[in-house]
Parts: sequence; C-alpha cells; structure tokens
Amino acid sequence: MLTSAFLADGIHCAEEQDWNRAQLLAPVLRPAVRLWTYASPGIVLGRAQEALHPGLVGGATPVVLRDSGGGAVLAGPWMLSASNVLPADHPQVGTGTVSSYRWLGVLHAGLLRDLGIAAYAVPPEELQVAPPDASLKWACFGGLSPWEVVVGRRKIVGLAQVRRRTGVLLTCGTLVSAPDWPLLCATLGANAADAERLRACTTSCAEQLGAPLMATVLAERLHHMLIDVLGEHDDPREPPHSRRAPRAVSATLSATAGP
Repeated sequence: MLTSAFLADGIHCAEEQDWNRAQLLAPVLRPAVRLWTYASPGIVLGRAQEALHPGLVGGATPVVLRDSGGGAVLAGPWMLSASNVLPADHPQVGTGTVSSYRWLGVLHAGLLRDLGIAAYAVPPEELQVAPPDASLKWACFGGLSPWEVVVGRRKIVGLAQVRRRTGVLLTCGTLVSAPDWPLLCATLGANAADAERLRACTTSCAEQLGAPLMATVLAERLHHMLIDVLGEHDDPREPPHSRRAPRAVSATLSATAGP
C-alpha cells in the first residue's frame, strides 16, 4: 500500500494545485511523483479560463485554477491523478511539448491494457487525419491531444504540463468511474446537452471492465510504473545513491496504435 508520501487520498483539488506550484519554485534536482484521489467534486480551470474564475468562486462546487493550459477538469471520486515533476534536463522531458507526453501516454495505455482495457495513446498523425470535435474543448475530457489515452475514440486519460526554467510538471488524470458531467456543465453554465456529449466521448475503467475498480489499487500500479521509468525510489528517506536509475520507455505497437 502506498504511504501518504506518495498518495494523497481523498484530498481537495486545491491542495493538489498548491503542491504542483510549489515544486517549480526552485530548480528541480530529481524526479518526484505524487498521486491524488478526491473526496468530493471540484473543478480545475485551465490557464486560459482564468477570466471565468471570479464568477464561479463561492458556489456549491469549488473551482480553482491551474498553471497548465487546456479545458476544465472535473475532479472527484471518479478520478485518479498523478503529478510528475522532472528536472529540466531529464531524458523524459523531450524536445518539445508534444514529445514530452509520449512516454506518459504510452505508460498509461500499457497500464490499462494490463488490466484488460483496450487502451492506446493517440499519436499526433492520427489526430491530423481525424481531428476531434473542437466544440467541447472547454472541457479537458471533451478535447483530445497527442498521446492522450483512448478506448476506441473515447478518452480515458488526459494529460497536461507546465514548463519552467526550474523544471517540468507533467500531470495526468484517469477516469476510474463515470464523472458527473451534468455537474460540470451546470457549474460552468454550459449547454445541458453537452453532458451527454461528454459521456459519449469519454469512458472509464469501471465501464470498460464491467466492475468497480478502486482508485487506490490503480494508484499503486501506476506509481510503481512511474518510478521505474523516472528513477524515483519508493522510499524518499533512503540516500540518493540507492535510488534506481531511469529506464527507457519502449513505445510498443500495442500501446500506441488502436486495436
């Protein structure tokens, strides 16, 4: 079982964003991984949606801002998120925004395939041939970017990042069960019909497996895979020389191409 040093279980989404910001205030010297589950719903607006924030503060559903771009994320008991903090020169940072996502999308697709879910990370060229409907991009899970993870064409893992001179933050959110899309639409004043459209273009682990999946079980598996790739050690109390070296990620066909 993961300790509180690696998994913040049942938190408010504001705590996650505070932690993320704090990691890039000073130069990142080694990778750090933290996973999050949520006790109650909360909405995390993308950087470009900042103008919406003042009008949403004080409502029944908490609304916070994040430093990365993209659409609004509906956090809640249905989601497992992960924050991956890397030094600016880490091998997995890549040469640009899109390339930085590849290893993370492939890793998530492999994790879900191991559970029996036919997931794959969408390569950029596939989106060029068949771009997604842009009318739902106000919601993170209503859009689709390179290397995000889908089942068929239904999104199950979303990705985001923040790049600073001090380091890079890569975040990801996996739908463990079905989100409350009507809540997101009502809070942001979107068309009520968009809730059904969001349901249709997304899926969850529980839907694909036909049975509930505990977020903490998925978190433990994801954490082990992340630290294996990034070189982070299970126990932060151990000296740096005992930590595992990073391992290269193989972008296998099964994780990067549709079934």
